[in-house]
Amino acid sequence: MATIAFVVHPERPEAAAIAAQAATWIEAGGHRVVQVRDTGPPGDAAPAEGAGSLRARRSDPALDDTIDLAVSLGGDGTMLRTVALACAHGIPVLGVNLGRLGYLTEIEPEGLERALERFLSGDYGVEERITLEVAIEPGDGGARGPDRRVIVLNEAVVEKTVPGHTIRVAASIAGRPFVTYAADGMLVATPTGSTAYNLSARGPILSPGLRAVVLTPVSPHMLFDRPLVLEPEQWVRLELVGPRPAVLVLDGQVADALVPGDAVVCRVGPSPARLVTFGPRDFFSILRARFHLADR
Repeated sequence: MATIAFVVHPERPEAAAIAAQAATWIEAGGHRVVQVRDTGPPGDAAPAEGAGSLRARRSDPALDDTIDLAVSLGGDGTMLRTVALACAHGIPVLGVNLGRLGYLTEIEPEGLERALERFLSGDYGVEERITLEVAIEPGDGGARGPDRRVIVLNEAVVEKTVPGHTIRVAASIAGRPFVTYAADGMLVATPTGSTAYNLSARGPILSPGLRAVVLTPVSPHMLFDRPLVLEPEQWVRLELVGPRPAVLVLDGQVADALVPGDAVVCRVGPSPARLVTFGPRDFFSILRARFHLADR
């Protein structure tokens, strides 16, 4: 008997309907179903210390080692949150595209039953992607609350909150000071995330199977404006040196407010994301299709 969890986007009624239909089919085959509601973003545009912050954030929905497969029903945002819940337990994730881009998802809704049939029969593959483990080091020595580590698949961004002004961020690489940037933000991305915010910030596109991270300044106000591609062991520390506040954004969701003295530490996560596939994924064909690149 297999146990399959459905992570359902809370604002897409069609996602709940598809999950209910698939659950009936699964349970008729003697398997177990767990329903997990996607809680969505952890806070609003610029959370203060409180329920929306990384240090005092509400509990995430639970997945555990009894789950054999997590099915994400939504868009890429739901897929990112499902991966964050699943990867610590080594749970493979199957993405069903109910959004616009579907960059990370594997199938469309009409293919779900066939995909589940193939998974249960063992006719599938798993593609592993590196993740980022992100933590805040409070500048006040921890008086504002306990540290919390969060796993993300795409990126972590230290970003300005005051319009018309830059922030100053002191970047260290593998424990050694590098450069203090004046920019609208600083972004640390995985290869998977290199085609997300990193791409719009003119960072490089990395093949998703690489073990590397990208450090990219967002609208830098300085002569050195180049992104850096780092080895996976070269962890990054970004300290906000003032005078202005900033915000930490994880996979497109505001996670916490930052004040001068706070630092964000990004390392390659201890567990990879495990994405279910039903054949080789041609990354460059997907890239061409999503960006409407014409043949020459």
